[in-house]
Amino acid sequence: MKKIGYLLFIFFTIPFFGQDNKKENPKTKFTNFLANSYYSLNFGGIFYPFSNDNLIDGFATETFSKNRFSGRLLLGHKIKEDLSVQFGTMRPASWFKYDNVNNIGYERSVWINAWSLSLKKDFKINPKFNLFAEVGVANVTRFGFSINDQVIYEDAHFASLLYGFGVQYRLSNKWRLSANGTFLPKSTKNNQPSISQATLGFEYHLQQVDDKTAAEYAKNDYFFPKNIFQVSYGTGEIGFGFNQFFGMSLPVGDFESFGIPIFWVGDVKAQHALSLTYQRLMYRSEKIFSLDWGASATYFQSREGTDVFALSIFPVLRFYLWRKPTFDFYANYSIIGPAYISKSDIDNSKTGPNITYQDTMGFGVFFGEKREYNFELRIMHYSNGNIFTRNSGVAIPLQFTIGKTF
Repeated sequence: MKKIGYLLFIFFTIPFFGQDNKKENPKTKFTNFLANSYYSLNFGGIFYPFSNDNLIDGFATETFSKNRFSGRLLLGHKIKEDLSVQFGTMRPASWFKYDNVNNIGYERSVWINAWSLSLKKDFKINPKFNLFAEVGVANVTRFGFSINDQVIYEDAHFASLLYGFGVQYRLSNKWRLSANGTFLPKSTKNNQPSISQATLGFEYHLQQVDDKTAAEYAKNDYFFPKNIFQVSYGTGEIGFGFNQFFGMSLPVGDFESFGIPIFWVGDVKAQHALSLTYQRLMYRSEKIFSLDWGASATYFQSREGTDVFALSIFPVLRFYLWRKPTFDFYANYSIIGPAYISKSDIDNSKTGPNITYQDTMGFGVFFGEKREYNFELRIMHYSNGNIFTRNSGVAIPLQFTIGKTF
């Protein structure tokens, strides 16, 4: 009860931080930072020459399973028109596998994940084409494997040089098509072969609207809440079907992985969860999209009775799917919200250190004469995105949320 009391105290004191006496801002223009930002999504092949040389003596296989398909997601900010800083992640769609180790039926996977921070320099060829070079540092995490409690390929966590190059074709001021090559050199110290990735993708550059357009957006009748306060409760008694469906791991009939792969589940399951959330509008489009920032305090109890407290700040992408005279229906999505979690490992699972990330997604409605009320169904997830070798993850069950806007 004491933890719940702390949550209530935070919830009722947040409004004072949300108030200001500044001139009303309709939020129909990006901040200067956002106006010079972009995101990039790329898919292609990934190559790493794992071999029996990476295993301890006495263990080997004659065949390997190699799924080359991989992706890389980047968030970028333009320091100058031809110089950007980028933050992102690179990983395969499925892991490299050692088949039938020692010919006794053991199949074991090696998981590789790399988060990167880099500088990208553009070299303009003509108004449509430019070359680019990239250099930075990557946080590489490798999950090795064991057989009968014996470590055959050890885990690793280390910093690596990352460099790359590519070519881009400018479709418009917003869209650019890219062909990319990205490389991480071999690390003898960490028993890690080199990593190479070749991808095709795109960049989408946010574009500031002019003052006249922004004023027209501000005068329309579409509802965008400036502030939202929410109370959410979820129980594991109803299961984790929603989490599994959106994590493409729901068993249905002969299917063991039914669903849509846009979210995550986690080895640790929360039996009870209470969350208090504040969100504030940062930007709104004419009708469909808004970007908020938020802060949350969550208390949950695991299935084995461990009490855990978490604090997070996060971005929220909200898409208005159906607007009617009596309600507005939306979907929202939030990932990589920096979070502090009070337990470093939970229920004997390696969930990682206290610093982690919070992810949420949900569907909801604003209703009432002035859209002053809110109801939402939400799922949550805590994990560190494989930044560390301990990353079992926490699944928060479906939460029923009520909220108030102002």
